[in-house]
Amino acid sequence: GEKIPVDGVVVSGQSYVDESMITGEPIPVLKSEGAKVIGGTLNQNGAFTFRATAVGADTALARIVQMVQNAQASKAPAQRLADLAGKYLVFVALGSGVLTFLFWYFLGGQGLTFALTVAVSAIVIACPDALALATPTAITVGVGVAAREGVLFKNASALEATAAIDTVVFDKTGTLTEGKPAVTDLEPFTPFTPEELLALAASADQPSQHPLARSIVRAAQEKGLEPHPPESFDSVPGYGVVAQVKGRRVLIGNRRLMKREGVEVGGLEERVSRLAAEGKTAMYVAVDGQPAGVVAVADVIRESARKAVQALHRMGIQTVMLTGDNRRTAEAVARQLGIDTVIAEVLPEDKAAKVKELQAQGRKVAMVGDGVNDAPALAEADVGIAIGAGTDVAVETADVVLVRNDPADVAKAIQLARKVRGKIKQNLFWAAIYNVLAIPIAAGALYNSYGILLRPEWAALLMSASTVIVTVNALLLGVGSRQRFTRA
Repeated sequence: GEKIPVDGVVVSGQSYVDESMITGEPIPVLKSEGAKVIGGTLNQNGAFTFRATAVGADTALARIVQMVQNAQASKAPAQRLADLAGKYLVFVALGSGVLTFLFWYFLGGQGLTFALTVAVSAIVIACPDALALATPTAITVGVGVAAREGVLFKNASALEATAAIDTVVFDKTGTLTEGKPAVTDLEPFTPFTPEELLALAASADQPSQHPLARSIVRAAQEKGLEPHPPESFDSVPGYGVVAQVKGRRVLIGNRRLMKREGVEVGGLEERVSRLAAEGKTAMYVAVDGQPAGVVAVADVIRESARKAVQALHRMGIQTVMLTGDNRRTAEAVARQLGIDTVIAEVLPEDKAAKVKELQAQGRKVAMVGDGVNDAPALAEADVGIAIGAGTDVAVETADVVLVRNDPADVAKAIQLARKVRGKIKQNLFWAAIYNVLAIPIAAGALYNSYGILLRPEWAALLMSASTVIVTVNALLLGVGSRQRFTRA
């Protein structure tokens, strides 16, 4: 039950260690003599002695923290088109005023007062207020709408970057799946029924603290089958459990346990192979030396994960699964969800490198994760998206947080960011076209032909109108947003 303090190698004893915070794998790993252990992971019900091989900044956890810091520091701030355009428009405004004055004073022959009046009108109408408001108003409204929908953008740069995403990389455990094992299949062997098989397995596993055993006991209780305390119980590390339940000798474990106890399970091997191909952990159950069936346990896929992948595909976005889990399990989950690419058996320190490889292909990458092991990749990605129920370091590292812990909100975040980007472009267009049309009129282009002259007070009023147009256009983001997202 203790946390392993530093990295090391086991020298004696054995136990199961929960390494999910580092590897993302929800099922504890057996550690015996010669096995490596990682600081920060959690020992289960056994005991062992290990020799420290790395301490302080040299531990795996410390290296992950350092990678996160390096990746965050390397991110350049977003460069805003509006800032650049606004800077030059100031010179355009002043320049138009000077040119207008010079034209009317030296060439138009209208005198100093007229020339100054028209020059002031040109400068006022060219004031870049609307252009300066084009981006921040849309972003402010967009961030507010997103918050109501359970999506938190940490800053404007994150919102801007999210709109450009074309590839979404998902961690498996805790993001696409629930992050804890649960019974998925019961394959009884005649004459046992599924309920009898589950009841016997749960009774045999009741004293065990192994997560797989806990999931079997929990499944029996959920079905109203209260496990019966075994008369005797023996946990065999690396094999399974041997127990005496109501006078019957019950075995539950792997193929090696059945072979050791002389149980012939040839009739069940096909079922076990099929379940294993689906990424499930299949355990044999035998009663009094005869096969009773198979119980399969797996990390259950989140109900909304399939919808999330489908929504992203409709938006033209590629999906990738990046996980430290074994390839067979990862590919089984990917098949069920329809994910395009699987990258499995990846160490935490290599996840960021895999994200870099995708970026090197010219992709704009969003990484979705929830654990310490995902933090380097979250920081390295163009946009890091954390599940709200994830670890503190993942939430802190990410640019976007999904409050509702729903992977379907990834598509919602990208959809909203694209809408905000569209509003920014619309606002920039209206602000720019307004100045293109209004500056010549304010400068007196229509005075000689039609006698139309825009005085400074009217120029100020029309300049304000452009600001109102830009603001109202941004506010339209919030109108009916909930209905649009629901339909999407």
